[in-house]
Amino acid sequence: MATCPNCAKELPGDFPFCPFCAAPLREAAPVPVREERKVVSVLFCDLVGFTAASEHADPEDVRARLRPYHAQLQQVIHSHGGTVEKFVGDAVMAVFGAPVAHEDDAERARFCASWTRSRN
Repeated sequence: MATCPNCAKELPGDFPFCPFCAAPLREAAPVPVREERKVVSVLFCDLVGFTAASEHADPEDVRARLRPYHAQLQQVIHSHGGTVEKFVGDAVMAVFGAPVAHEDDAERARFCASWTRSRN
C-alpha cells in the first residue's frame, strides 16, 4: 500500500491529495510557457545635469528632489497607457505596448518624451 510522503500514513486509495494531511500526492502538470511577440516602444529619459548637481549633495536631498519627479512622470506615463519598467536614479525606462498594446503606442511614447523634454 502507498504512503503519503508528507505524513507517512498509509493511503486507503488513489487520491490526488492525502486524505489525512492534504499534501499533494501527484505532481501538477507543468504549465506551458506562452510566448508572444509584440512590437513595443521604449522611452528612456533623465534629468539634464542632475548627476553633476547631485554628486556632492546629501542623499536625503537628492531623494527629496527625485520623488516628485518620479511620481509625476509615472502618472504621465500611466495616463498614456505606458508601463514604468524601472527608475535608476534620475533615469526612467518606460514601455508602451506591453503588457497592453495600442495602435498608437509609438505616438504615446513620443508624447511622453515631449512632455518630459519640456520639463527639463
